[in-house]
Amino acid sequence: MKTRILAGAMVLLAVTSLHARQNQKIGVEGGDVDDRGSARLLYWNGQTNAAAGQFAINYGRPVWHKEYDDPAKFDSITKGKVWRMGSNYWSNLYTDVPLTIAGTAVAPGLYFMGLQRSADGSSWNLAFIDPLKVRKERIDAFDIRKAKVEFTTPMSIEPASSEAVEKLTITLTHPENDIHNATLKVAWGHLALTAPVKVTVGD
Repeated sequence: MKTRILAGAMVLLAVTSLHARQNQKIGVEGGDVDDRGSARLLYWNGQTNAAAGQFAINYGRPVWHKEYDDPAKFDSITKGKVWRMGSNYWSNLYTDVPLTIAGTAVAPGLYFMGLQRSADGSSWNLAFIDPLKVRKERIDAFDIRKAKVEFTTPMSIEPASSEAVEKLTITLTHPENDIHNATLKVAWGHLALTAPVKVTVGD
């Protein structure tokens, strides 16, 4: 008799536990290593043998899908929207030196970033988002549309190669012996965008 009661209790406990998991309000995902990229410019003071400043863009590297080769498909997911400009965790810009990106002043700090495309598809902007506001609302980059864009700066559309760039690639380049100017480039699939970056850093 005691055995039957114990067995029945164990079955009830198992069913209750299963029911609780099935009705769980909050789940969890992730934990594996993400494919992320980082583009950084470091300024070094040779006289003091110490860093004079740096800025970096960190981002996830989504793969270009063949279906995006169809302009209508690509337009449907980008026109009039803010794209996360990456995958998984927020793409972000960290800078400890003042920057001017395509004429827009960017003060030292940390910014979450996205790409904003106009409704007619003719122009693209870098979109800057306040991480503190995102943290307060617990917004994931997947829901970037819920985040307030604090300011934007324009990007120029460059001719793209006929061969698609397989993974999102963001680079920072600069002229030789010119520490005050750089070029930010975003390349993904057949999309190629650039913006000039002026850097305020001591000689």
